Amino acid sequence: MSTNQQDVYQIAGGYPAPGSTGPPPGGPGSVVYYPVAVAPRRQSFFMSLFLFFCGFIAVALFSLFAVSLFLSSVMLILQPESFALNEGRLPEKYVSGNKDAKDKVAVLTISGTILGNESGFIKKQIDSISKDKSVKAVVLRVVSPGGTVSGSDYYLEQLKKMKSERGVPVIVSMGSLATSGGYYVAMCGDTLFAEQTTITGSIGVIAPMYDLSELCQKIGVSSDPITSGPMKSMGSMTKPMGEEERKIWQALIDDNFARFKQIVREGRPQFAAKPEELDAIATGQVYTANQALDNGLIDKIGFLDDAIETAVSSAGLNLNNCKVVKYASRSTLLDVILESQLEEMSTQTRILNLLSTPQLYYLMPGALPDVREDF
Repeated sequence: MSTNQQDVYQIAGGYPAPGSTGPPPGGPGSVVYYPVAVAPRRQSFFMSLFLFFCGFIAVALFSLFAVSLFLSSVMLILQPESFALNEGRLPEKYVSGNKDAKDKVAVLTISGTILGNESGFIKKQIDSISKDKSVKAVVLRVVSPGGTVSGSDYYLEQLKKMKSERGVPVIVSMGSLATSGGYYVAMCGDTLFAEQTTITGSIGVIAPMYDLSELCQKIGVSSDPITSGPMKSMGSMTKPMGEEERKIWQALIDDNFARFKQIVREGRPQFAAKPEELDAIATGQVYTANQALDNGLIDKIGFLDDAIETAVSSAGLNLNNCKVVKYASRSTLLDVILESQLEEMSTQTRILNLLSTPQLYYLMPGALPDVREDF
Protein backbone atom coordinates (compact mmCIF):
# COMPACT_ATOMS: atom_id res chain seq x y z
CA MET A 1 0.00 0.00 0.00
CA SER A 2 1.36 3.42 -0.99
CA THR A 3 2.50 5.63 1.88
CA ASN A 4 1.35 8.83 0.22
CA GLN A 5 -2.34 7.99 0.44
CA GLN A 6 -4.56 10.11 2.63
CA ASP A 7 -5.27 7.29 5.07
CA VAL A 8 -2.18 6.06 6.89
CA TYR A 9 -2.09 2.42 7.89
CA GLN A 10 -0.10 0.64 10.51
CA ILE A 11 0.80 -3.04 10.52
CA ALA A 12 0.02 -5.13 13.56
CA GLY A 13 2.14 -8.24 13.18
CA GLY A 14 0.06 -10.91 14.86
CA TYR A 15 -1.13 -8.67 17.63
CA PRO A 16 -4.61 -7.27 18.11
CA ALA A 17 -5.31 -3.86 16.82
CA PRO A 18 -5.39 -1.16 19.50
CA GLY A 19 -8.71 -1.10 21.25
CA SER A 20 -9.66 -4.60 20.02
CA THR A 21 -9.92 -7.86 21.96
CA GLY A 22 -8.86 -11.28 20.86
CA PRO A 23 -6.51 -12.34 18.09
CA PRO A 24 -6.37 -10.74 14.65
CA PRO A 25 -9.02 -11.83 12.11
CA GLY A 26 -6.49 -14.00 10.26
CA GLY A 27 -5.19 -15.66 13.38
CA PRO A 28 -1.90 -15.22 15.23
CA GLY A 29 0.94 -13.95 13.14
CA SER A 30 -1.28 -12.51 10.38
CA VAL A 31 -0.83 -9.00 9.02
CA VAL A 32 -3.61 -6.55 9.79
CA TYR A 33 -4.10 -3.06 8.29
CA TYR A 34 -6.14 -0.50 10.11
CA PRO A 35 -6.55 3.31 9.60
CA VAL A 36 -5.04 5.80 11.93
CA ALA A 37 -6.65 9.27 12.25
CA VAL A 38 -4.58 12.09 10.74
CA ALA A 39 -4.63 15.59 12.13
CA PRO A 40 -6.28 18.08 9.66
CA ARG A 41 -3.97 20.28 7.67
CA ARG A 42 -3.71 23.87 8.76
CA GLN A 43 -5.11 26.49 6.36
CA SER A 44 -2.48 28.67 4.82
CA PHE A 45 -2.07 32.29 5.87
CA PHE A 46 -3.19 33.54 2.45
CA MET A 47 -6.36 31.43 2.48
CA SER A 48 -7.26 32.84 5.90
CA LEU A 49 -6.59 36.33 4.67
CA PHE A 50 -8.78 35.76 1.60
CA LEU A 51 -11.69 34.44 3.68
CA PHE A 52 -11.37 37.37 6.06
CA PHE A 53 -11.42 39.81 3.13
CA CYS A 54 -14.53 38.17 1.61
CA GLY A 55 -16.32 38.33 4.93
CA PHE A 56 -15.38 41.97 5.38
CA ILE A 57 -16.73 42.86 1.92
CA ALA A 58 -20.00 41.00 2.59
CA VAL A 59 -20.51 42.81 5.89
CA ALA A 60 -19.65 46.17 4.31
CA LEU A 61 -22.12 45.68 1.45
CA PHE A 62 -24.87 44.61 3.82
CA SER A 63 -24.19 47.63 6.03
CA LEU A 64 -24.26 49.96 3.04
CA PHE A 65 -27.57 48.49 1.90
CA ALA A 66 -29.04 48.87 5.38
CA VAL A 67 -27.90 52.50 5.65
CA SER A 68 -29.26 53.30 2.16
CA LEU A 69 -32.60 51.71 3.02
CA PHE A 70 -32.75 53.69 6.25
CA LEU A 71 -31.93 57.00 4.56
CA SER A 72 -34.44 56.32 1.78
CA SER A 73 -37.12 55.64 4.38
CA VAL A 74 -36.31 58.88 6.20
CA MET A 75 -36.40 60.89 2.95
CA LEU A 76 -39.65 59.25 1.95
CA ILE A 77 -41.21 60.31 5.25
CA LEU A 78 -39.86 63.86 5.05
CA GLN A 79 -40.36 64.45 1.29
CA PRO A 80 -42.61 61.77 -0.23
CA GLU A 81 -43.24 63.88 -3.32
CA SER A 82 -39.54 63.74 -4.26
CA PHE A 83 -39.82 59.99 -4.68
CA ALA A 84 -43.33 60.10 -6.13
CA LEU A 85 -43.95 56.54 -5.05
CA ASN A 86 -47.51 57.36 -4.16
CA GLU A 87 -49.95 56.40 -6.88
CA GLY A 88 -47.14 54.92 -8.98
CA ARG A 89 -45.69 58.26 -10.15
CA LEU A 90 -42.17 58.78 -11.41
CA PRO A 91 -39.48 60.43 -9.27
CA GLU A 92 -39.17 64.18 -9.76
CA LYS A 93 -36.19 66.48 -10.22
CA TYR A 94 -36.38 70.11 -9.16
CA VAL A 95 -35.78 72.60 -12.00
CA SER A 96 -36.69 76.07 -10.73
CA GLY A 97 -39.16 78.07 -8.65
CA ASN A 98 -39.98 77.62 -4.98
CA LYS A 99 -38.85 74.19 -3.75
CA ASP A 100 -41.35 74.26 -0.90
CA ALA A 101 -44.36 75.11 -3.07
CA LYS A 102 -47.14 72.58 -3.52
CA ASP A 103 -48.28 73.62 -7.00
CA LYS A 104 -46.11 72.36 -9.87
CA VAL A 105 -45.33 72.96 -13.51
CA ALA A 106 -44.16 69.69 -15.05
CA VAL A 107 -41.69 69.43 -17.92
CA LEU A 108 -42.65 66.39 -20.00
CA THR A 109 -39.87 65.28 -22.37
CA ILE A 110 -40.20 63.51 -25.70
CA SER A 111 -36.72 62.81 -27.00
CA GLY A 112 -35.37 60.66 -29.82
CA THR A 113 -37.22 58.50 -32.32
CA ILE A 114 -40.89 58.09 -31.45
CA LEU A 115 -41.95 54.43 -31.51
CA GLY A 116 -44.90 54.23 -29.14
CA ASN A 117 -43.92 52.09 -26.16
CA GLU A 118 -47.05 51.75 -24.02
CA SER A 119 -44.97 51.03 -20.94
CA GLY A 120 -42.08 53.36 -21.77
CA PHE A 121 -40.80 56.55 -20.19
CA ILE A 122 -42.98 58.93 -22.22
CA LYS A 123 -46.16 57.12 -21.22
CA LYS A 124 -45.03 57.00 -17.59
CA GLN A 125 -44.53 60.77 -17.61
CA ILE A 126 -48.03 61.31 -18.99
CA ASP A 127 -49.51 58.96 -16.38
CA SER A 128 -47.61 60.73 -13.59
CA ILE A 129 -49.11 64.08 -14.58
CA SER A 130 -52.57 62.55 -14.91
CA LYS A 131 -52.36 61.22 -11.33
CA ASP A 132 -50.80 64.32 -9.77
CA LYS A 133 -53.41 66.95 -8.98
CA SER A 134 -50.73 69.41 -7.90
CA VAL A 135 -49.52 69.80 -11.52
CA LYS A 136 -51.14 73.00 -12.79
CA ALA A 137 -49.40 73.35 -16.18
CA VAL A 138 -47.24 71.28 -18.53
CA VAL A 139 -44.28 72.17 -20.71
CA LEU A 140 -43.92 69.61 -23.50
CA ARG A 141 -40.24 69.52 -24.43
CA VAL A 142 -39.83 67.95 -27.89
CA VAL A 143 -36.44 66.96 -29.28
CA SER A 144 -37.27 64.42 -31.96
CA PRO A 145 -36.95 63.83 -35.72
CA GLY A 146 -40.27 61.98 -35.62
CA GLY A 147 -41.00 58.27 -35.69
CA THR A 148 -43.64 55.75 -36.62
CA VAL A 149 -47.13 56.85 -37.62
CA SER A 150 -48.71 54.65 -34.96
CA GLY A 151 -46.33 55.77 -32.20
CA SER A 152 -46.76 59.47 -32.95
CA ASP A 153 -50.53 59.16 -33.03
CA TYR A 154 -50.57 57.12 -29.81
CA TYR A 155 -48.65 59.73 -27.83
CA LEU A 156 -50.69 62.60 -29.27
CA GLU A 157 -53.91 60.94 -28.16
CA GLN A 158 -52.47 60.25 -24.70
CA LEU A 159 -51.36 63.88 -24.37
CA LYS A 160 -54.75 65.21 -25.49
CA LYS A 161 -56.50 62.90 -23.03
CA MET A 162 -54.27 64.03 -20.17
CA LYS A 163 -54.80 67.68 -21.09
CA SER A 164 -58.57 67.27 -21.28
CA GLU A 165 -58.92 65.30 -18.04
CA ARG A 166 -56.63 67.56 -16.01
CA GLY A 167 -57.67 70.84 -17.66
CA VAL A 168 -54.10 72.15 -17.65
CA PRO A 169 -52.41 74.42 -20.22
CA VAL A 170 -49.75 72.73 -22.37
CA ILE A 171 -46.88 74.86 -23.69
CA VAL A 172 -44.55 73.30 -26.28
CA SER A 173 -40.81 73.90 -26.24
CA MET A 174 -38.97 72.62 -29.32
CA GLY A 175 -35.31 71.70 -29.04
CA SER A 176 -32.85 71.19 -31.87
CA LEU A 177 -35.35 69.02 -33.80
CA ALA A 178 -39.12 68.84 -33.72
CA THR A 179 -39.93 67.46 -37.14
CA SER A 180 -42.62 65.27 -38.65
CA GLY A 181 -43.82 63.02 -35.78
CA GLY A 182 -42.13 65.43 -33.37
CA TYR A 183 -44.23 68.25 -34.80
CA TYR A 184 -47.28 65.95 -34.83
CA VAL A 185 -47.24 65.41 -31.04
CA ALA A 186 -46.72 69.17 -30.54
CA MET A 187 -50.23 69.76 -31.87
CA CYS A 188 -51.60 69.25 -28.36
CA GLY A 189 -49.96 72.52 -27.31
CA ASP A 190 -51.66 75.87 -26.67
CA THR A 191 -48.52 77.84 -27.52
CA LEU A 192 -45.56 76.59 -29.56
CA PHE A 193 -42.02 77.82 -28.88
CA ALA A 194 -39.01 77.03 -31.06
CA GLU A 195 -35.41 77.94 -30.38
CA GLN A 196 -33.45 80.08 -32.82
CA THR A 197 -31.67 77.04 -34.22
CA THR A 198 -34.62 74.65 -34.16
CA ILE A 199 -35.44 72.62 -37.28
CA THR A 200 -39.13 71.81 -37.51
CA GLY A 201 -41.90 71.08 -40.01
CA SER A 202 -41.46 68.11 -42.36
CA ILE A 203 -45.19 67.45 -42.51
CA GLY A 204 -45.54 64.23 -44.47
CA VAL A 205 -45.37 60.45 -44.50
CA ILE A 206 -42.71 58.04 -45.74
CA ALA A 207 -42.53 54.27 -46.09
CA PRO A 208 -38.89 53.24 -46.65
CA MET A 209 -38.74 50.54 -49.33
CA TYR A 210 -35.67 48.67 -50.55
CA ASP A 211 -35.27 46.52 -53.65
CA LEU A 212 -32.46 43.99 -53.19
CA SER A 213 -33.64 41.64 -55.92
CA GLU A 214 -30.62 42.25 -58.19
CA LEU A 215 -28.23 41.70 -55.30
CA CYS A 216 -30.01 38.46 -54.44
CA GLN A 217 -29.60 37.26 -58.02
CA LYS A 218 -25.87 38.01 -57.96
CA ILE A 219 -25.27 36.03 -54.80
CA GLY A 220 -27.64 33.20 -55.76
CA VAL A 221 -30.45 33.89 -53.31
CA SER A 222 -34.08 33.54 -54.38
CA SER A 223 -37.37 34.06 -52.56
CA ASP A 224 -40.46 31.96 -53.24
CA PRO A 225 -42.94 32.62 -50.41
CA ILE A 226 -46.20 30.71 -50.16
CA THR A 227 -48.98 33.22 -49.50
CA SER A 228 -52.74 33.31 -49.22
CA GLY A 229 -52.99 36.11 -51.79
CA PRO A 230 -50.90 38.10 -54.28
CA MET A 231 -50.55 41.10 -51.93
CA LYS A 232 -49.57 39.14 -48.83
CA SER A 233 -45.87 39.52 -49.64
CA MET A 234 -46.01 43.15 -50.71
CA GLY A 235 -43.12 45.21 -49.45
CA SER A 236 -40.69 42.32 -49.73
CA MET A 237 -37.15 43.51 -50.43
CA THR A 238 -36.37 40.41 -52.51
CA LYS A 239 -38.54 41.40 -55.46
CA PRO A 240 -39.28 44.56 -57.44
CA MET A 241 -42.45 46.42 -56.50
CA GLY A 242 -45.31 45.94 -58.95
CA GLU A 243 -47.61 48.72 -60.09
CA GLU A 244 -50.64 47.41 -58.20
CA GLU A 245 -48.56 47.04 -55.04
CA ARG A 246 -47.27 50.59 -55.39
CA LYS A 247 -50.83 51.90 -55.64
CA ILE A 248 -51.75 50.15 -52.39
CA TRP A 249 -48.77 51.62 -50.55
CA GLN A 250 -49.49 55.05 -51.98
CA ALA A 251 -53.08 54.84 -50.74
CA LEU A 252 -51.80 54.07 -47.24
CA ILE A 253 -49.44 57.04 -47.45
CA ASP A 254 -52.18 59.38 -48.71
CA ASP A 255 -54.61 58.34 -45.99
CA ASN A 256 -52.12 58.96 -43.19
CA PHE A 257 -50.95 62.20 -44.82
CA ALA A 258 -54.55 63.43 -44.80
CA ARG A 259 -54.76 62.62 -41.10
CA PHE A 260 -51.50 64.47 -40.42
CA LYS A 261 -52.87 67.61 -42.06
CA GLN A 262 -56.15 67.26 -40.19
CA ILE A 263 -54.25 67.09 -36.89
CA VAL A 264 -52.31 70.23 -37.84
CA ARG A 265 -55.53 72.07 -38.73
CA GLU A 266 -56.94 71.15 -35.31
CA GLY A 267 -53.80 72.26 -33.51
CA ARG A 268 -53.27 75.40 -35.66
CA PRO A 269 -56.76 76.85 -36.24
CA GLN A 270 -55.48 79.42 -38.78
CA PHE A 271 -54.93 76.55 -41.24
CA ALA A 272 -58.50 75.33 -40.77
CA ALA A 273 -59.74 78.60 -42.31
CA LYS A 274 -57.11 78.50 -45.08
CA PRO A 275 -56.25 74.85 -45.82
CA GLU A 276 -54.48 75.85 -49.03
CA GLU A 277 -51.79 77.56 -46.97
CA LEU A 278 -51.10 74.31 -45.15
CA ASP A 279 -51.03 72.38 -48.43
CA ALA A 280 -48.39 74.77 -49.73
CA ILE A 281 -45.97 74.08 -46.87
CA ALA A 282 -46.84 70.43 -46.13
CA THR A 283 -44.42 69.03 -48.67
CA GLY A 284 -42.16 67.18 -46.25
CA GLN A 285 -39.79 70.15 -46.21
CA VAL A 286 -38.06 71.16 -42.99
CA TYR A 287 -37.99 74.79 -41.82
CA THR A 288 -35.87 76.98 -39.59
CA ALA A 289 -37.48 78.65 -36.61
CA ASN A 290 -37.84 81.95 -38.47
CA GLN A 291 -39.36 80.21 -41.51
CA ALA A 292 -41.72 78.26 -39.27
CA LEU A 293 -42.80 81.48 -37.57
CA ASP A 294 -43.43 83.17 -40.91
CA ASN A 295 -45.47 80.18 -42.11
CA GLY A 296 -47.56 79.93 -38.95
CA LEU A 297 -46.15 76.60 -37.81
CA ILE A 298 -45.09 78.04 -34.42
CA ASP A 299 -46.13 80.97 -32.24
CA LYS A 300 -42.89 82.30 -30.75
CA ILE A 301 -39.13 81.94 -30.80
CA GLY A 302 -37.71 81.26 -27.37
CA PHE A 303 -35.92 78.78 -25.15
CA LEU A 304 -37.16 76.32 -22.55
CA ASP A 305 -37.13 79.01 -19.87
CA ASP A 306 -39.46 81.17 -21.98
CA ALA A 307 -41.87 78.26 -22.38
CA ILE A 308 -41.76 77.65 -18.62
CA GLU A 309 -42.56 81.29 -17.88
CA THR A 310 -45.52 81.13 -20.25
CA ALA A 311 -46.76 77.90 -18.66
CA VAL A 312 -46.49 79.40 -15.16
CA SER A 313 -48.42 82.54 -16.12
CA SER A 314 -51.01 80.51 -18.08
CA ALA A 315 -51.80 78.61 -14.89
CA GLY A 316 -52.20 81.86 -12.95
CA LEU A 317 -49.05 81.22 -10.94
CA ASN A 318 -45.60 82.74 -10.48
CA LEU A 319 -42.22 81.22 -9.68
CA ASN A 320 -42.58 82.28 -6.03
CA ASN A 321 -45.63 80.11 -5.40
CA CYS A 322 -44.88 77.07 -7.61
CA LYS A 323 -42.00 74.80 -8.51
CA VAL A 324 -40.95 73.47 -11.90
CA VAL A 325 -40.09 69.78 -12.01
CA LYS A 326 -39.12 67.19 -14.57
CA TYR A 327 -39.25 63.42 -14.31
CA ALA A 328 -36.50 60.84 -13.82
CA SER A 329 -36.69 57.38 -15.28
CA ARG A 330 -37.09 54.63 -12.70
CA SER A 331 -35.77 51.71 -14.74
CA THR A 332 -36.06 48.15 -13.53
CA LEU A 333 -33.17 45.70 -13.76
CA LEU A 334 -34.91 44.11 -16.75
CA ASP A 335 -35.10 47.51 -18.47
CA VAL A 336 -31.37 48.04 -17.96
CA ILE A 337 -30.55 44.60 -19.33
CA LEU A 338 -32.77 45.06 -22.38
CA GLU A 339 -31.38 48.52 -23.06
CA SER A 340 -27.85 47.18 -22.80
CA GLN A 341 -28.63 44.38 -25.22
CA LEU A 342 -30.16 46.78 -27.73
CA GLU A 343 -27.16 49.10 -27.48
CA GLU A 344 -24.90 46.17 -28.33
CA MET A 345 -26.84 45.21 -31.45
CA SER A 346 -24.68 45.44 -34.54
CA THR A 347 -25.34 47.97 -37.27
CA GLN A 348 -25.98 45.12 -39.69
CA THR A 349 -28.71 43.69 -37.47
CA ARG A 350 -30.44 47.06 -37.15
CA ILE A 351 -30.38 47.61 -40.89
CA LEU A 352 -31.79 44.11 -41.47
CA ASN A 353 -34.66 44.81 -39.07
CA LEU A 354 -35.51 48.01 -40.93
CA LEU A 355 -35.27 46.43 -44.36
CA SER A 356 -37.42 43.43 -43.53
CA THR A 357 -40.26 45.34 -41.81
CA PRO A 358 -41.81 48.05 -44.00
CA GLN A 359 -43.60 50.68 -41.89
CA LEU A 360 -45.15 54.10 -42.29
CA TYR A 361 -43.21 56.92 -40.65
CA TYR A 362 -43.74 60.54 -39.76
CA LEU A 363 -40.01 61.11 -40.08
CA MET A 364 -37.85 63.93 -41.40
CA PRO A 365 -35.95 63.38 -44.68
CA GLY A 366 -32.70 61.48 -44.27
CA ALA A 367 -33.43 60.28 -40.73
CA LEU A 368 -32.90 56.57 -40.17
CA PRO A 369 -35.48 54.97 -37.86
CA ASP A 370 -34.02 53.51 -34.70
CA VAL A 371 -34.88 50.05 -33.37
CA ARG A 372 -34.79 51.05 -29.70
CA GLU A 373 -37.85 51.68 -27.58
CA ASP A 374 -37.96 54.44 -25.00
CA PHE A 375 -37.49 53.17 -21.51
